[in-house]
Amino acid sequence: MTDTGTNDSGLLWVGTSWKMNKGIGEARSYARALADYVGQADLSGVQPFIIPSFTALAATRDELGDDSPVLLGAQNAHWEDEGPWTGEVSVAQVKDAGAQLVEIGHSERREHFAETVATTRLKVAAVLAHGLVPLLCIGESADVKDAGESSRFIMEQAAGALDGLTAEQMGRVLIAYEPIWAIGESGRPATVEELREPFDALGREYGGRTRGLLYGGSVGLDNAEDLLGIDEVTGLFIGRAAWRLAGYLRLLEIAAAHQEAIG
Repeated sequence: MTDTGTNDSGLLWVGTSWKMNKGIGEARSYARALADYVGQADLSGVQPFIIPSFTALAATRDELGDDSPVLLGAQNAHWEDEGPWTGEVSVAQVKDAGAQLVEIGHSERREHFAETVATTRLKVAAVLAHGLVPLLCIGESADVKDAGESSRFIMEQAAGALDGLTAEQMGRVLIAYEPIWAIGESGRPATVEELREPFDALGREYGGRTRGLLYGGSVGLDNAEDLLGIDEVTGLFIGRAAWRLAGYLRLLEIAAAHQEAIG
């Protein structure tokens, strides 16, 4: 599969997490059709990635193939390599199943499964130690936004998770800004103006130092192009709009057209 090094300046990252959806059969069908598409399409400057559930990781890897341009991710992983952690999965295990990227700190993990800044820091370190790509998710609630504290809040989340990294390690990290008020079925799509300040703050601190700054939150066919036009945004992390293959392929096409237009 695609190399997970850092030689990817200028790439647009376009990916989706399936969350707790799709069985092995559905995952195989999606991945098989995606592999056929990327084998023929011109996606110059676009890095696709998909993040299935743990049970479908190995099957999805098999359908994508060893030399796929699509990166495969896991939705979570424990920071310890092994031990008495019932119900957990280690970075070593998801790597063995085919994962090249690990999602860390999604707001649902923080809210429902006691994910903290401290545990995100441990997980980022573990993912880096195994040579995989950490995809760190950050985002604030509507209350924090209404108080005018969005940038401060997300920057503290990011700084806590990335504390102590070397420049080389930082260069392997992806950050996905996903405001909680904009994600999920009940989320309100963010406007471009609402996103400028958070991405300005992220860009000042992490632009050029990390592998990419992604946006996620009610991303769809109607707003993807506008979101990609925001300064400092270098990719999209998509939810339900990409759960159907047709939607994901169209979003990849939008990203490829955007790359071609900016030359």
